[in-house]
Amino acid sequence: MKRKLLNEELNRFDIVGYKQAKKFNFVIILDNIRSMNNVGSVFRTADAFRCEKIFLCGITPKPPHRDIQKTALGATESVDWQYLKTTKEAVDLLKDQYIIVSIEQVENSLMLNNFLPEKDKKYAFIFGNEVTGVDQEIVDISDICLEIPQFGTKHSLNISVSTGVVIWDFVQKAIL
Repeated sequence: MKRKLLNEELNRFDIVGYKQAKKFNFVIILDNIRSMNNVGSVFRTADAFRCEKIFLCGITPKPPHRDIQKTALGATESVDWQYLKTTKEAVDLLKDQYIIVSIEQVENSLMLNNFLPEKDKKYAFIFGNEVTGVDQEIVDISDICLEIPQFGTKHSLNISVSTGVVIWDFVQKAIL
C-alpha cells in the first residue's frame, strides 16, 4: 500500500523562500482574460513552476479578489505580478529581453511538441481571451506562435489548462 504524503513532507517553499528562489526563465502574459477563476488557476500554475512574473493586461481581473483567491490558494502572494492597460505595453516592455510567444492557432504555428526552448533565452508566454484568443495585433508582433496539438472535436482548451500544458512542457524541457 502507498501512503499519501503530508503537506509538510513535500518540502515546499514558504513565501519568503519562494521569493528568494531562482526562477525559470519565463513570464506569463494574460491578454484580456475574463474569468477570475482562470486568473487564479494561472497564478497557481505559475507558483508551481517558479514563474518570474505574471502580467495582467486589459480587462484581466487582478488581485485581491476572493474569486481569484479561491483557485490561486495564496499564489497571488508568492508570484510577482503587474497590471498593464494593454498587452502591447507588456510586449513592448519585454521584447528586448524575452522571446515573445503567443499560444494561438495560426497559419504556420509551431506545434508545442516540436518547440525546443533555448536554455540561455528568456520567454514571455501570452495566453488570450477565453472567446477570441490572443489579439491579432499581438500575434503579429510575436516571435513565435505555439499551438497545442489536439485530437478531438473541440478546437480549444480552457486558458488555465493551456497554461498548465505549455508551462509544464517548457519547464521539463528547460531542466533536461
